[in-house]
Amino acid sequence: MYNRSILYNLFLYLFFIAYTHADDITNSRHTAITRAIEKIGPAVASINVEQHLSSVSFDPFFGFMFPREVYPMKTSGSGVIISPDGFLMTNHHVIQNADKVTVTLSGGDEYQAEIVGSDETSDLALLKLAGSNFPFAELDDSDDLIIGEWVIALGNPFELFSVSNKPSASIGIISATNMDFGMQQSGKVFQDMIQTDAAINPGNSGGPLVNSLGKVIGINTFIFRDSEINRESVGIGFAIPINNAKRIAKELKMTGEIDRRVYTGLYVQPLNSKVANYLKAPFVKGVVILDISQSSPADRSGLKIGDVILTFNGVDVNKPSDIRRVLYENDIRAGDLVLLKIFRNGKYKKIKMKLAKFK
Repeated sequence: MYNRSILYNLFLYLFFIAYTHADDITNSRHTAITRAIEKIGPAVASINVEQHLSSVSFDPFFGFMFPREVYPMKTSGSGVIISPDGFLMTNHHVIQNADKVTVTLSGGDEYQAEIVGSDETSDLALLKLAGSNFPFAELDDSDDLIIGEWVIALGNPFELFSVSNKPSASIGIISATNMDFGMQQSGKVFQDMIQTDAAINPGNSGGPLVNSLGKVIGINTFIFRDSEINRESVGIGFAIPINNAKRIAKELKMTGEIDRRVYTGLYVQPLNSKVANYLKAPFVKGVVILDISQSSPADRSGLKIGDVILTFNGVDVNKPSDIRRVLYENDIRAGDLVLLKIFRNGKYKKIKMKLAKFK
């Protein structure tokens, strides 16, 4: 009896250990990553676009070249719902030249989407789905990112959404922040981009880049390609910071367009040696102010004719187009403050100027 009791208790003990260990393994499968995907997944959308193109079209991101006289054409991308009333963010290049936009959500429900507004410069677009109580994503603060933290890219790579009726996910880390590429030949401006090694492939464009809390920190936009032939991810992808995207989406929602018309009231020319000698400037760089419009932002800021502008919002300027480029690439708008470093009467000064809307 004694031996039988010991064996029985030993059996119970081993069973208990095996059971609790299996439970621990099951629990360990549920991580921050799986919880984040479960949280954000229902808000991620597949975007299918029908286009009618009348000329050669080149996709600068993935190298698609379409011949003339090919009608119609279907393309796909990704998006993310940002409010329960059906507003959805994606890339401009996903819905560019669209005649019809169809959005598919997890589970397979389809909606015809209205293009509220689209902005080529930032490569962002805002769509609207008819209805209410949509699952939507929580938007985080992209100014509070940690290089090396886990991130997840979700979307519709290679149209795989249509196979499972749910988004595909890939994980990686934030590789770098504040990656500035400036103005592209296409007219798009990519500043302050988030770099990640999470796999981003054709079709991921417009989908969310999400942190381990399940909150959106960026909109996946383009990848680095090591050749014109290779279209797949090589581990270097870029996303638009969500703080930038929120600003664009808000303006598109209000007006349907992005108004970048700004007015300074400045008339400048490059500083040459003759003018530098006259102004007793110990350098030949920057732009000299030739005229200032009355009651303009430049006038109200205290700038004067003969001042030499050396930097405009922290960027060296040596010709009038440099100022326009700083305004454009940094998405500076009417009402924004800019900081100028100037040279006047042998001294360096810093002046703040509040920009106005161009009339």
